[in-house]
Formats: sequence, C-alpha cells, structure tokens
Amino acid sequence: MMRSSLLHANAPGRAAVLAVLTLLAGGQAARTQSTPPRAPLTIDQGLSLQLAESPRISPDGRLVAYEVQSTDWEDNAFETEIWIAVSATGARYQLTHSRRSSSAAHWSPDGKLLAFLSDRDGKTQIYLIAPTGGESEQLTHFESGVSALEWAPDGRRIAFLAPDPETKAQKERREKYGEFMEVKQHEEMTHIWLVDVPVGSVAKMPEPLRLTEGEQFTVNDFSWSPDGQRIAFSATRDASPASDGSSEIYLLGVADKKVQKLTAGKGPNRNPEWSPDGKFLAYETSNGTDFYYYLNSYIAVIPAAGGAPRILSGAFDEEPALLAWGPEGIYFGAQQKTSAHLFRLDPQSEKIERITAPDSLMVSSASFTRDFAQVALLTALPNGMAEVSVARLKPFEARQLTAMGDQLKGIPVATREVVTWKSTDGTPIEGILIKPSGFDPAKKYPLLVVIHGGPTGVSMPDFNLHPFYPIEQFAAKGALVLRPNYRGSAGYGEKFRSLSVRNLGVGDSWDVLSGVDALIARGFVDPERMGVMGWSEGGYISAFLTTTSTRFKAVSVGAGISDWTTYYVNTDITPFTRQYLRATPWDDPEIYRQTSPITYLKTAKTPTLIQHGDGDHRVPIANAYELRQALEDRGVPVKMIVYKGFGHQIDKPKQQRAVQEHNLEWFSRWVWGEKAEEKPE
Repeated sequence: MMRSSLLHANAPGRAAVLAVLTLLAGGQAARTQSTPPRAPLTIDQGLSLQLAESPRISPDGRLVAYEVQSTDWEDNAFETEIWIAVSATGARYQLTHSRRSSSAAHWSPDGKLLAFLSDRDGKTQIYLIAPTGGESEQLTHFESGVSALEWAPDGRRIAFLAPDPETKAQKERREKYGEFMEVKQHEEMTHIWLVDVPVGSVAKMPEPLRLTEGEQFTVNDFSWSPDGQRIAFSATRDASPASDGSSEIYLLGVADKKVQKLTAGKGPNRNPEWSPDGKFLAYETSNGTDFYYYLNSYIAVIPAAGGAPRILSGAFDEEPALLAWGPEGIYFGAQQKTSAHLFRLDPQSEKIERITAPDSLMVSSASFTRDFAQVALLTALPNGMAEVSVARLKPFEARQLTAMGDQLKGIPVATREVVTWKSTDGTPIEGILIKPSGFDPAKKYPLLVVIHGGPTGVSMPDFNLHPFYPIEQFAAKGALVLRPNYRGSAGYGEKFRSLSVRNLGVGDSWDVLSGVDALIARGFVDPERMGVMGWSEGGYISAFLTTTSTRFKAVSVGAGISDWTTYYVNTDITPFTRQYLRATPWDDPEIYRQTSPITYLKTAKTPTLIQHGDGDHRVPIANAYELRQALEDRGVPVKMIVYKGFGHQIDKPKQQRAVQEHNLEWFSRWVWGEKAEEKPE
C-alpha cells in the first residue's frame, strides 16, 4: 500500500528515534525518579491542568507564540493567555494578562507585532501587542465581534471575519414581535472586512472597510495572495452545519471588491492556500462525492486565473488537513492510526513524503517560518502531554520548548498502550488500553470501556484527559480502561471508515465486544465487573449496547442517539444520517429500525445513566428523553441528568466536574458495589 511504503521510506534509524525521543521527552523520566510519589490525580486537579495550544512561529523563527489554557473556577471558564518561547534557549514568558481569554496570535510579516483576538471587553475584538510585552491596544470595536484575522503581506492591513451587525429592520422586528426564527432561514452572514494598522495611536484608527456582502454566501476561511491584491476564501450558502456541502472557493479583488467563483462542483471545497508565485490555489475538496462524511477528501490545485482543478493527493488514503504551500511543496497534516504526522506533497510529481518522526509521534497545529526552514508544532509521545516544539524540516529535528508534563511530576498516573484484536467479522481493530499504576497481569481488574465520538474521532495514547469521563480516577480505583478505535475511526483509511455505512451500531458493537473478549482472554479482566460509556457517537454506541447486550454491569450514554428517525428530523446535520444510512427514514425505514438502539428495547436490562445538554442541536435531547422513558417503562434502572444552558459539548469546568462525578458515582455503584455518598442539600 502507498501509506506503508511511505512509512518505510521515512522510518528513521534507531539512533535518530532515540534522539527525537530524548529531545521531546525533556528528561521527564529522570526528574520523576527523584520525586516522592503523591496521591492520585483528582477530578479537580485533572480539570485544572494547564494545556499548551496553537503554536505560531515568528517569520524569522526566533520566537514562538502559543496559548496556555488555564481553569478559572471563580468565573467557571477555561481561559487562554498568549505566551512566548525563545526558540534557541527555550526561555518562556507570559505575554498577555487579562481576565478573559486571549487567543489566535498572528505575527506581522516583519515580526514586530502580534495581532490576537480577545473577549476581555465582552465582544471578541482584534488587539495588537509587541512580542517583548507591554500594554496591548484594541484595533477593532466591531458590534458583532470578530472571528478570524490574517495580516496582509505588506503588514499595513489586517483582513478579518465578522458576522453582519443586526440591521435596522431586524431590530425593529424584534422590538415589535419579540424573538422568533423561521426554520432553515439564516439571516446572520459572516463576511470579510479590512482594517488599516495605524502607524501611531490606535485611537486614530479608521473605520473597517467591508469587502464582501450580501445573503448569497457566508465566509468560512480566507487567505491573502502573496502580492496582497487578492483574497481567496471559501463560503457556504448559509451558516447551518447542514450546508457544508455547498462550500465553494472564491477569489476577491481587494481594490475593486469583485468576487469570482473558482470552483463549480459539489462541495465541500474549503481552506484555500496560495502557491508562492500567486498563480495557483491549493484547497481541500470532496471531489464531488455525495458521501463526504466518510469518504476521503483530497488536496486539489486550481489556477487563480480560473480553470480546471487537479487532484494531487489521490494516492493518500486518509483525510489531509491542508496547512501551507512553501517553496518545496504543499504541507498537510493527517492522522495515521494512533499517531498523527506532518507531510509534504510535491505539486508536480504528486509524491508525498512524511516529515515527522518517530512513528508513534502525535503532531498538530503546525506553523512555518517565512523561508519554510523551521516549523513550530504541538508534539506528544505515548503517555506524554502535548508540548510546544520547534523543528528543522530538513532533516526533521525537534526541540521541545514547553514542559507541561512537569505538572504530573510525582503523581502516579495510568499508562497507555496500543492494543489490537480482530472483530467479529475479522476486521482488525486497534484501541488504547489504560492500565492503573502498579498493574499486575496476574490479577483480575474491572474493565471500563470509553468510546470516542465522531464516528471519525480517534483515541490516541498521549496523556489527554477526557472532559466527561474520569479515566485517571477509574484507574486509581483499580480499573482497566479500553478506548477502542472502532470501524469509522479516522487514521485507518477510507475502506475502514466506510465499514460503518448501513452498519452503524451493529458493527460498532462487534468491535467493542470483541475487544472486551480479547482482553478477557489475556487473563487480567474480571468479566463480572465491566461498564461502558461514551459521548455523541460514543453515546449512541453505548445506547446500542445497553439495549442489545447484557455483558456490562452499567452503561453511561452521553449526548447519544437512541432513534435515528428522531435524530434525523431534529439534528442540525441532517446529511450525516442520509450519507451513513444511504437513505432517509421515509425511503428506507427498515435500515433506520435496524440501527436504532430503541428497536431492541425488550432485551435491555443494564442500569443506564443518561447525560445531555438541554440546548443540544447536534444530538437533540429528544433522543435522551425517548431512551429514558423506554427504559423506565421496561423496569430498567435509569437515571437522566440534564445540564442546563449547554449544547452538544459541556464546556465549562464546574459542569465538566459534575459530569465526571456523576459518572464516577454511577460506575462506583454498579461496578464496584459502592453506596453513593449523601450530599448536603
């Protein structure tokens, strides 16, 4: 296979692998040996861990701006601040200091300023700051807030995205009739605006200039041409997630505001990046398929002057995430089973080479210097936290700049390893097995299965805590945790993802149960003490297992689907179901019946916890109420908890604490046989 030959061709020698491991590990093992062991990680400690995110290297490579996420328990928020790391020495300092978040740092072309986004004054606006520190200055005061920005190549202007401000007619309608909405009519469009960067005081800043307008499309992403005369962007017909398939690539003349549509096929077509000479655009495309939710996407190029596109990555069997186009090729990232890597694509020969190593490395969020000699990126090795690293591209040599893993110094944490097994139909499946500290293979342990969402999510072996399931606390209680990469997961190619088509729930259950059986066969799992849980698609699979299997002592269904017809008529991404089941419920009610957990209710016996946000549009809460009532009617122990004011994700620390504690209590009761503690009124 193409992927295998590429991995073989780029596999580093043993000495090189050891060198990269040493650089990225930062001597963690040596530091932890001299530290007395501490108590296991608590839920609050896990939620309070600081995380490094979004590195952006300066044009000359001397500095790397990155974000650090911290937990503000008082304001009940996860906040980010921008930090700076010196590439040569690893010295680090905090650049922004605000009660609200600062994020999305972008270097000016000369590296003398950073533009970033902050909601410190309510609405998200653009601010400017010198990388050496000092007071930041607010550049925009946009009524509806700013969602993205990019410097012009001359460094004198910044283009940004912002939703249209409320019109006079909309305000008058609201005042007269109150709030209402017409289904599938989206009035709020996002457009491109331009603001000059003043040489002196920001107080003299001119008003932003609108570059695109109208109700024909809403802009999603954009990129300046090298000469600063044009902007390429992708746009959909409206802001609904169900309209992703309408995404097309457009070209905007900055001076005359003329918009030209470059693509004319089925979408999604998105994320345009310019060639260094400004003559071509690379972009991500579904290449006209009707089933873009699970089939491969591609990198294509199209002449900026207009013409036929050309697919470049047809031989690459995964989803490439386009990053940039440099002098030596097009750079993209992609999942590769339980790792993730950076690749370079030659637009002439269409040859693809993997840049990053070793094989087990997990990389993301890459940014490049002006000459594409260096890259900053997030890196993680198995059992390590994500760290900001800087690397040469030829040859790849990474140097870790942060030490987020030091937060775990001396804490006994679980270990993660990749395990493999064969599913019921013979399909090879991988997963992550999490073992408690002091694991003894001669003993038998409870087993808890945590199923990722997606279905094109993926579980990896880095130290990345789940926001809803207290995995470290389960391990500290003496449990094994299995995180299966069931059929449909990213990183294993198009054929593997397609195994879910018209087989949702059924094949997924095969993959989970066969993984459980494989671990039982190894002798260290107690088959009488097992539980399963998951969120979103993982919640759906958990619901399917609670109605079709009696293998588990307890189940937790997080934001899960119980009935595909209920889901189809309520969700904000209706194309998902039509593509995976290849029909609507009116065309083929039988496939909707076969793959719905509610169909198998008569066999349900397992105590089930249901968790859901009351404002969830992705998996509307009707699914949760339907499952809860059905289980209650059958006499199955069931408990449903609704998290007020949240959508598909529970994204505040106090409520994540609640979700995790509710799961810990549920499985402690049904798997460990513990009584729930009485809590004060």
